[in-house]
Amino acid sequence: TPALMAAFSINPDKARALLPGNEMHPLRVWNKGLLIVTVVNYVITNIGKYIEFSIAIACTHGSRPAPRLLPALFSKTFGAGQYVYDLPVSTEISVKGGKGIWGMPKHQANLDFVVADRWVSSQYDLDGQLVMRREVERPKRAWLPVSMAGTNYCAFRGMLMASYIHFKGKLGFHLMKPGSARLVIGNHPRIAVLK
Repeated sequence: TPALMAAFSINPDKARALLPGNEMHPLRVWNKGLLIVTVVNYVITNIGKYIEFSIAIACTHGSRPAPRLLPALFSKTFGAGQYVYDLPVSTEISVKGGKGIWGMPKHQANLDFVVADRWVSSQYDLDGQLVMRREVERPKRAWLPVSMAGTNYCAFRGMLMASYIHFKGKLGFHLMKPGSARLVIGNHPRIAVLK
């Protein structure tokens, strides 16, 4: 299952306004928050192929905001994860499974996942309008073995839901390489606040 992921710095105080309730807090890296955009091209699943486009804010869960940087080392202690702000998928059956099984507010949209020689890209369109486009420069190779777990938080039917993901594979990456990732936010009202 190929995936692309990129993190972009955001204003943590403005991000706080997008989090539900009073127990979710932006994860702070120095004076910045993180917007995490992950696109997964699920090739083999029990419900067939589909694309998932996650737009999330790195966060912690607890009665108070966590200290800076510590949640990266002690993720369970601080309930570190990501709050899924928007979660479009490409198929109706994935919407039903996401809502019915995982309590995730999935909705169907037009999505693509394109792997070219130099770039991997994905575009999210809704109601005939561009919502978001992601492009990541292809690393020369995926070489770093990774086995991780993570927590996704989302608001669904007036409740805060948490789901836990586990993934294992090989990672290729660019770290702070200027121009290696591009994010275009369209004019669709669904995510206009992110501009």
